[in-house]
This record gives sequence, structure tokens and C-alpha cells, in this order.
Amino acid sequence: MAQKNFDTGLQQSAERRWHFDLYALLEGPQELYFGHETRVNVNVVETVRIDLGNGEVKEKCYLSPTKRRGVERRTLVWAPLADGRLLGDQLLCGIPHTCTKQECPICSIYGGLITSDTKVGKETRKAATFIGRLVHGGGVAVQELAPEEKQRAMHPSMLQKGPGDDPTPTPFKREYNEPGLIYPIYNHAMSVSEAEFSAAAYAFLESMARLGAGNPKGVRLFTDELLGENQPLLVLDKYLVPLGSRPVLSPEETMKANALAQFKTAALTVSGQPISQTIHKQERGENIMFTRWVGNAALQQVQEYAQQFVEAHLL
Repeated sequence: MAQKNFDTGLQQSAERRWHFDLYALLEGPQELYFGHETRVNVNVVETVRIDLGNGEVKEKCYLSPTKRRGVERRTLVWAPLADGRLLGDQLLCGIPHTCTKQECPICSIYGGLITSDTKVGKETRKAATFIGRLVHGGGVAVQELAPEEKQRAMHPSMLQKGPGDDPTPTPFKREYNEPGLIYPIYNHAMSVSEAEFSAAAYAFLESMARLGAGNPKGVRLFTDELLGENQPLLVLDKYLVPLGSRPVLSPEETMKANALAQFKTAALTVSGQPISQTIHKQERGENIMFTRWVGNAALQQVQEYAQQFVEAHLL
């Protein structure tokens, strides 16, 4: 009779494992280019088409979750160490050559893949697959604003040009997502410790300044009135039971005011009841089953996790 293996392969953690969810509304404070493909002399942004079911189709700008995931992972690979090296160089873990070790703070949550036995220095890494426990979603812009095509030019770097040098800039065209677009995004971590999640928190914060292909880059957390004050529209959940309403917006939504109202209503609803504080916990006996941080409290908690990552791996 064949021997069955029911072990997941995941090493036991010294800490309690939780599920974590991050929900955020990001805003592009300037035009952004999220590369997709190239037509003749035109760099095209990525869009999605939404079928409304009544014969009407909307085309909307898109911040791809896979692109966000790649940017996040690179912020970890390129994180600076105290000795002048980068974290990826210390761990011998990069993209696409991941180390796929469970003790690696990057692979432990983002996963890794070694397709065949690989020699790394004196070490031979066996072919392996390590499934990531962090997934990304959302990214369909709220407003129905089509990409704008603009003329750009690559200017030669010569400060002084001789008579025979060609000073002519090389023109090209590129589509851009318009400034002010709102992108709802979601990150979900399954069965991770707080120490493991700290890498995801660091990467989430660091990646915001680096989203976009070429220049300009960067998005910000959109802020709006929440519980009587201006706060970032950000929600962090840590739980064993998913008791909070999920602030996930329909990709069909095109009205900014409706999107903000829907996000806020869900963010302030737990177990079907409205909450009035930016930190809300639900317990069962002595056990905390669910914790939600909203707005400034959520940002502060994510920043606290990010600091834990820096203290554990970069100092």
C-alpha cells in the first residue's frame, strides 16, 4: 500500500499564526504609466474591459496585482543592510532566482520556485516549490477616464556637442493613466505569524513610492473624512474568524463619491454592526478572534510591523 504524506511541509512557527487583510484606496497624484505592450512607436498602458451586461462595455485603467507583487518583492530584495549590502545579496535570494527557504523572510511569505537543481556558491539548491501565503487583488480604477497619449523625447546626455555630433532627441509616444485616479487594492496573507507579516507590511509601504514603469512613479494613500477627521482610507484586519465587512469595490463603479461611501461603510462594519472607533476587537472568552484597525490607526499599525521587520533583518 502506498504511503501517503499529509504534512503541508510548512515548519511549525514559534508564534501564533493569523490571517491578515489589507484594504486600501490608492491615488495617483500625477500621471502614471503601467506598461502593457507596445504598438508602433506607442507604449500602451494596461486596461481592463468591464461588461455591464446591458450591451455596454467600459474600458478602465488597471493597476495589476501581479505588478504590485513584483514591486513589493523587489523592495525586500533591495532593502538596505547596515553593512552596505542589500538583503537579497545577504540571502542569495532574488528575482527570478529565489532561495525558496522557509527561513527567508521574503520567500516565507511571497513563495519561491527552483525549477531544477541549481548551484549557488558552494551550495546546491534542490528543485522546489514554495507556495506564497500572500495574495494580491483589486487594481481596477474607479473613474472611467481613458488613458491619455503624450509625446515624449529621449534627449542625449552630451553637455557639449561637436560639429559632427547628432544632437537630435529621439521622440516616442506613451500612454498615461490620468492624475487623480483611485485604485482600490487588497492584500491577503493566510496563516502567517506577525513576524512573517512584517515583511509584507514593509513591502506595502515601500512599494507605494515605486509603483509605475519609467517616470513619474508613485501613489499615495487616498485620504478623506472618516469618523470626523481626515484619515487615510486604509483597513488592516488580523483574525482567526473573518468578522469584518470587506471593503472591496465593484469594478463596475465609476462614481468616486459612491466608491468612497461604499469603502467607508464596509470599513466601519464588523459582525453586521457599525463601529465607532478606529481600533475594534472581538473576543470569544479569553481569545481574540478578530481585530480591525481603520484609518490612522491602521497606518500606524502597518508602520509598527514594518519597523519590526527592519529591526529583525536590516539593522
